[in-house]
This record gives sequence, C-alpha cells and structure tokens, in this order.
Amino acid sequence: MTATTTNPSTDTSTGTATRTDPTAADPAARGPALTALGLFTILLGTSLPSTDFFVVNVALPDIARDLGASPSALEMVAAGYAVAYAVLLVLGGRLGDAYGRRRLFLWGVAGFGLTSLACGLAPGAWSLVGFRAAQGVASALMLPQVLATIHATTRGERRARAVALYGAVSGLAMVLGQVLGGVLVSADIGGTGWRMAFLINVPVVVLALPLAVRSVPDSRAEQPRSGDVGGTVLLAAALVALLLPLTEGRAAGWPLWSVLTLLAAPLLLWAFAAVERRAEDSGGSPLLPPSLLREPGVARGLLIGVPIFIGFSGFMFVGAVTLQEGLGYGALKAGLTLVPMGLAQFCGSLLLPRLVNRLGSRTLTLCALVHGAGLVVLAATLLWAPWSALSPPALAPGLVLCGLGQGLQLPLYYRLLLAAVPAARAGAGSGLAATAQQSGLAVGVATLGSLFLALETDLGTREAFAAVLAVQLAGLLGLAALSLRLPRELG
Repeated sequence: MTATTTNPSTDTSTGTATRTDPTAADPAARGPALTALGLFTILLGTSLPSTDFFVVNVALPDIARDLGASPSALEMVAAGYAVAYAVLLVLGGRLGDAYGRRRLFLWGVAGFGLTSLACGLAPGAWSLVGFRAAQGVASALMLPQVLATIHATTRGERRARAVALYGAVSGLAMVLGQVLGGVLVSADIGGTGWRMAFLINVPVVVLALPLAVRSVPDSRAEQPRSGDVGGTVLLAAALVALLLPLTEGRAAGWPLWSVLTLLAAPLLLWAFAAVERRAEDSGGSPLLPPSLLREPGVARGLLIGVPIFIGFSGFMFVGAVTLQEGLGYGALKAGLTLVPMGLAQFCGSLLLPRLVNRLGSRTLTLCALVHGAGLVVLAATLLWAPWSALSPPALAPGLVLCGLGQGLQLPLYYRLLLAAVPAARAGAGSGLAATAQQSGLAVGVATLGSLFLALETDLGTREAFAAVLAVQLAGLLGLAALSLRLPRELG
C-alpha cells in the first residue's frame, strides 16, 4: 500500500492528478498537519473493519446455536460484510474527496458503531446478515479516508512512518480479530455470549468520535470526481448473484432461482465492464477504470491475488468451524490455537523488506511454497494423528508455516500490483487492489465454505477440511508457477 504515497499530487481515491499549482506537490504545507493524537485516532478507526471481519469467525457456532442459523446463513454473515465493503470502497473515497475526509470518517465511525450495536442485538440470523452488510457500508465510508488523510496532511519521514503504522495496525487487527472473538465469546460478559463480539465496538466508537472531532484535520480534493452509481449497483448485483446461490443453492437443493441467478452473474459482470468502458471513453469517472487492466502487469497482479484472498478467507472460516464443531474446542481455545499463526504472520511481514532486497519477485515463489508446506503439514496432522490428540500444540507447526507465508503475501500483492500502475493513477490502482481483495475474501468464504459444508456430510469434518486445504494448495502451486514468470526486480 505504500505505493499510494509515491505521487503527492495524486488524488488518493481516484488516482487522477488534480492539483496543478506549484504548492500542490506538498498538500501538507498548505493545511493543518496530522498530530500524533490525530494519527492515533484514524489508526483506531483502521483497526475496526479489519478486526470485525475476522472476529466473527469464532463466534459462528454460538450464533448458529442461539439464532438457529443454517450453515449457509453463517457464510452470508461473513460474506455479506465483505461484499458491501468491496463494492463501496472506491465510492467512499470519492465521497471523502468531495465532502471532506474528516466528515466521511466521522460518518463512517458513527455508522460502524450503530451497525455494531444492531448486530449485537440482532433477533435472527438473516437480520444479522443485513446488519453485517450495513457494517460493510460503514467500513467503506471510513477506511478510504485514513490513507487519504495521511497523504494530505503529512510529508517526508512523518508520512513514511504513518503509512508503516497503518500497515502494522491493519495486519495486527487481522491477527488479533479471532483471538479477541474467542476471548469475548468465552467470557460471556453479562450473558451476552457471541453478541459481545459486536457490542465491544460501541465503546471504541464512543472514544474515537470526540477524538476525531478534536484532532483529525479536514482535507478534500480540489477537483473531486463524481461517484459512479451505475457501476456500483452493477458490481454489487454481480457479486450478490454469484455469492447468494453458492451459499444458499446447495442447502435448498439447487432450485431454479439459484441456477438462474448464478447464470446471471457473468452477464452482470459483462454489463458492469461495458458501463465502465463507456464512462471512461466519454470522459466520465468509472468506479474501476478498464484502461488500468491494459497497463502491463496489472491483470497479472490481480491474478496473483486470487489464490491469496480466496484461500485465506476460506481457510479462516472453515478452520474456525473445524476447531469448534469438529474438535470440540471452545471459542477461547479455538482463538488461542491461531496465535502461533498470527505471530508467524507478523514476523513474516517484518522479514519482507530484507527478502525482497535479496530475492526480488522470487519472494512470492518462496512464500507460496512455505505456505503450501504448512498446508501439507496441517493436512497430514489432521488425517494421520488421532482425532483426540489434536491439541493446539500438535497443530502449531503447520499453522506457523501458513502464517509465515501469509505474512509475506499481502504486502507483496500490493507492491507487485501497484508497481504496474503509473504514478499518476496510483489512487485508482489502490482502489482496484482493495476492491479485488475484499471481493476475493467474500468469494473465498462462499466457495470454499460451501465446498466444506457439502463434503462434511459425506466424508466427515477432518476429510472435508483436508479437501479444502488441497484446493488451497493447488492455488498456491499455481501462484508459485506464475511468480516464476515475473521480472525478478520489483518496481
């Protein structure tokens, strides 16, 4: 993500060079600077969406028991959040450019608090799905303002440090999300059970809002681009048409509506591409500019993300179900089981700069092979060790290898993809990369989650999980093969 700071005159949400006067090269020099308190506040906001995507995984069995939720409804609890988040990320950035980034940050934080409260009080499974989607909307309003504010109100070393902290907080939030979920569910504070995984966000929001009003400087683009409502609606419709039948169709016996909806997904994607192409050709402001895909290396960078994000979100969802329903772990034990993977992931991210300096793009080959080795070790442990002997220490070696690979993959994805984007379009490239990431996370839960649930009935939990790991391994081997075709030097 650091590539978004390479061109100070570039609008961080749209990727267009909007300032032409000499002072535009340094926007921080013309407005209030971001203080340490302001940076803390926006990073606090950054932690909320990342944590919330993963905190729910260990709460899923308790949600199922309390609300009578079907397995497909549980998939939608996770995937619905990611779909809304993915579709509206770029639009949220443009709204901040037009109406002020602090204002949109405040709206996003407040909306996140209200929707978290609604999730914590949800009376049924499908109302929870709806509230989770609303949470995704709030996240999409809030998160784009963070990097844009850092970009507009800092410079030099202060900007570099702020961006580094942004990356560290995002990574730690993902790692701690499931551990925090396990702690909160197990604590059962006031008899709230799984609901506290959502209600805990409310006091954080109550703290963040007055801090943001006091300490976060406002900024906006001088020539903001308009929002692409048509493109946004079509992309949302295409993702829903893909995910809804994948999650609901199997359980319902593949009725006609599910087949027709699934067939409509590629048509909606084609319509989305046509609308975006027409908007760009007419000088408009498409959500995801098609010309970016024609830049050398951009399509290849997006392809790299497919096995990374689909595999990661599917693994986290299926792993949480296996640990709790298959092995009988409680929520706390399930969360703590993943601590070795989280620590290894953090260490892997710290090793990345040194590895890239020595190996260049072959670092991607290495991390794919290390991650693949972790899946093999984990699958062997699941299949050959006695089920009763599968304690957290027995699972730790495979999880550590998986964590090391994962810790290298996410920053490499952003670096490889954004290196292929011209500096003048860095903001649009960042929007494309983030949208692809969140879409991949949603598709991973729907596809690998559905595969697991379909196989679990016939094969059993451990065999179904091993099958999912085999599919993920195939994707990583493809990633390793693709990485060998990349230029060795990274941009």
